[in-house]
Amino acid sequence: MDQKVDLLQGTLHLLILKALSVQSLHGLGVSNRISQITNGTFEVKPGSLFPALHRMENAGWLKSHWGESENNRRARFYSLTRAGQRQLQTEAKEWQCIAVGIASALRA
Repeated sequence: MDQKVDLLQGTLHLLILKALSVQSLHGLGVSNRISQITNGTFEVKPGSLFPALHRMENAGWLKSHWGESENNRRARFYSLTRAGQRQLQTEAKEWQCIAVGIASALRA
């Protein structure tokens, strides 16, 4: 899909949680992973991503540590906590219900 779509309210946290569900990533890695898993539909800009990462860390869904990126730069890496894994499951179920409802409405 070549068309870029604005993120709907509430989708950013879900996409970040999903992006981090496999491995720890730094901010740019999270953004790249979201683009990858959405087939380029969503591109998250730093002005949206970093405040969301901080909110999610404050909520206890993420933990972070300093490390070195692929290009040998110091970067903060984020990973899911147990609470973050539970939040991912909760939000995924909610969005699956929403998607079914929207699909039903579009068929009507």
